Amino acid sequence: MEAAERGPREPTLLDAVLPVIVLVVLLALTLALFGVGATDGPLQVALFLSGGFAALMAAKNGHTFDAMRAAAVQGVSSAMEAIFILLAVGALIGTWNLSGTIPTVVSYGIEVLRPSIFFLAVAIVCALIGAITGSSWTTAGTLGVAFVGMAPILGVSETIAAGAVVSGAYCGDKMSFLSETTILVPSLVGGVTTNEHIRGMAWTVIPAFGASLVAFLVIGLNEDVSGSSAAAVEQARAAIESVFSINILNLLPLVLLIVVALRRLPAFLSILGVALFSGVLAAFTQPDVVRAFVDEPGQNYLRTSIEAIYAAMATGFVSTSGNEAIDSLFSRGGMASMLTTVWLILGALSFAAVMEQAGFLDRLIRPVVARARSATRLILTVAATAIGLNILAGDQYIAVVMPSRIFRVEFAERGLAPRMLSRTVEDTGTVTSPLVPWNSCGAYMSGVLGVPTLSYAPWALFNILNPLVAIGYAVTGFHVERLPDAAASDLAPK
Repeated sequence: MEAAERGPREPTLLDAVLPVIVLVVLLALTLALFGVGATDGPLQVALFLSGGFAALMAAKNGHTFDAMRAAAVQGVSSAMEAIFILLAVGALIGTWNLSGTIPTVVSYGIEVLRPSIFFLAVAIVCALIGAITGSSWTTAGTLGVAFVGMAPILGVSETIAAGAVVSGAYCGDKMSFLSETTILVPSLVGGVTTNEHIRGMAWTVIPAFGASLVAFLVIGLNEDVSGSSAAAVEQARAAIESVFSINILNLLPLVLLIVVALRRLPAFLSILGVALFSGVLAAFTQPDVVRAFVDEPGQNYLRTSIEAIYAAMATGFVSTSGNEAIDSLFSRGGMASMLTTVWLILGALSFAAVMEQAGFLDRLIRPVVARARSATRLILTVAATAIGLNILAGDQYIAVVMPSRIFRVEFAERGLAPRMLSRTVEDTGTVTSPLVPWNSCGAYMSGVLGVPTLSYAPWALFNILNPLVAIGYAVTGFHVERLPDAAASDLAPK
């Protein structure tokens, strides 16, 4: 009774480290046993088991299981918007295949793009769309899906194409005034506007993305495209056109998506609305596809169209043309296709919520902050913390929010400009999230692109180079901005 009145005890370093060790061991075992297929369920089991162990350690320190359960529920609830968006994107992919939007992009794309510049073009286009929409997720879930679909037709690697999609999408997202993280991070850090934050990031983003583009061009020029030819491309276009009606009207959903993104309408409602619009459009532009999809001869076409919209949004579009390549390429999407990814996010966030509620994350980070005596070490510590949280917490928002809050005072006391913190958090926390299979971003990218995270990660060149450039700046002191003494004292705690 007396222990209960005293409340939970402060965790020891061993208390905080043990759940991390269990997590690392279980994740390593899972990946060793199942490889790239681990995200289909085994990784989720490992995360829930790790969360259960963390809860037991928390209970040992006086935390109640009710408190742990409440923390896990709250942690999951914080991701509900992302989960809703994920489901809406699944519906969108389904109806974009039904309406011929993705087949049209693929058809036009393989006619214009050449294998030698394909990866380069994918990264650039995705960066532009990411900057316009302010969303790496929307970019990957729409054009990204089409680009990955083009890769086998052009005879180039789907895996490298997925890496180019992720690289471009995250570069554009980071440099967009509409991006949630680009707005959120400077507001948490304080003393820096979104415009100043973007200008600060340009110093690391431009060289990292520039180097990525050069690498993608070199890779493309050296890609073995012996399986591709003009005749093969023309044959692929003819095969697509034999199933879908390819015309400019099919691109209306893409235009509508950009419009609603620029108007900054709620993401879930916007994507779901565009998905519904695409399904309705399909009834007028793809009647043969709609009938073949529902496969109910003699049924009223209105009912057939409604069934097709429901089915495409719920379980995804399935092509039954008899052409194996076409059926495999465009049978995608549906909210159901995202449920494994949702399961992964739930496991990761439950573990992270228990770790944070029990004080384990804070106990792990505090000693690291205390040892960062110099400006270089402080910036490197921020980078290590953001990357580590992406791995341990499995959520991008935790990886950018916690460092932004924890290190703000330290940066002020050392006289470092606030945008050095905001830039470092974005350079390491935002861009590394899709490289972790159990992170919500990594799970999402794998889910929509159909390429395992561990497969595309080595080719997400911008996401690898951007943190390295930021670390290089910190080590050399290049463009590490300091505040005048007066500004530093104003920001430092009184």
